[in-house]
Amino acid sequence: MDYKNLARIVLVTLLALGCFLILQPFIAAILFAAIVCVTTWPLHAWLLERLGGRPALTATLMTLLLMLVVLLPMVFLALGVADAVPPLTEKLRGVIERALHGPPEWLARIPLVGDQLVAYWQSLAESREEFNKLLKQLYDPARTVLLKTVALTGEGLLQLVLVLFIGFFFYRDGAALVARLQSGSRRLGGALGEQMLGLARNTVMGVMVGIVGTAAAQALVALIGFLIAGVPGAMLLAAAIFFLSMVPVGPPLIWGGAAFWLYDQGQTGWAIFMAVWGVAVISSVDNFVKPLLISRTASLPILLIALGVFGGVLAFGFIGIFLGPVLLALGHVLAEKWTASQP
Repeated sequence: MDYKNLARIVLVTLLALGCFLILQPFIAAILFAAIVCVTTWPLHAWLLERLGGRPALTATLMTLLLMLVVLLPMVFLALGVADAVPPLTEKLRGVIERALHGPPEWLARIPLVGDQLVAYWQSLAESREEFNKLLKQLYDPARTVLLKTVALTGEGLLQLVLVLFIGFFFYRDGAALVARLQSGSRRLGGALGEQMLGLARNTVMGVMVGIVGTAAAQALVALIGFLIAGVPGAMLLAAAIFFLSMVPVGPPLIWGGAAFWLYDQGQTGWAIFMAVWGVAVISSVDNFVKPLLISRTASLPILLIALGVFGGVLAFGFIGIFLGPVLLALGHVLAEKWTASQP
C-alpha cells in the first residue's frame, strides 16, 4: 500500500470536509447569489463595457441596482407583514368571539348542507367546552402561521443582504471564475463537460426569467385588481402573490381571500368582480406569460416547480422559494442531457 497517496487522500478529504463545514451556513446564499449573477450577467457585461472595463465600479453599481430592485421592496414587505399581523390576530379573535353567539346568517343559505351545518354549529355552541376547544384548535395554528410568516420574511431580508454581499464579489471576479469553471469542466468531462456548463447557464437564466417574470406579471395584474376593488393592503397582497405564484394554489388563496373580505363587508358586486378578475386575469397570466419567457430547454412540470418551492423553503429558508425550483430544473435538464448523450 502506498502510504503517501493514502495520506494525501486523507488530507484532501479532511480539508474538503472542513471547508464544507465552514461554508455550510452560507451555501444557500452562495448558490442564490450565483444564480442572480448568472441571470443578470448580460446587463453586467453591457455596463462593464460602458464603464471602460472597470470591474469593481461595475460590481458596485450592479449591487446598488439589486438593492433598489430586490432589497428595498423586501424591506417594505417585511415592515408590512409585521404591521399586518397584530390586526389580523385581533380580527381572528373577533371572529371567534362572534362565533360564540351563533352561526352566521349566510351559513343557512348554503344549498343542500346549510341546515345541517347550522344544526351542527348550534349543537357545538350548547356545549361551551367543546366549542371553545374547537375554536382554540383553529386559532392557535392560525396565529402560529402568522408569526412564522413574519419570522420567515425577516429571515429572507437577512439572507438577501448576504446574497448581495456575495454577489458583489461574483460580479467583480466573474471573468476569472468563469474561466476556472470552463477549465474544470473540460478536465472533468471534455467536450461534454463544456456543453453541460453552457446548458446549465441557459437553464438557470431561462428558469429565473420565467419564474420571476411570471410572478411579477401576476403580482402586477393582481395589484391593479386590488386597487380597483378597493381592497386594503393592496401592495402587501400583491407581494404575497409574487412569492406564491410558483405554487398552483397560491394566488387563488390571496385573491380568493380578498373576494371573501369584500363579500363580508357587504360589497357583493366588488366581491364578484374580484373573483372574476382572479380567475380570468390573475390566474390565467401563467398560461401565456411563462411560455413566452421560459425556453423549451428550461420548461418544467408544475409538480417539479411546486416541490422545488416547498422543498426549497424547508431546506434554505426564504430564498428557497426561488432557489429550489432552479436547482431542480438544473438537475432535471442536466440529467436528461447526460443520459441522452450516452452511447
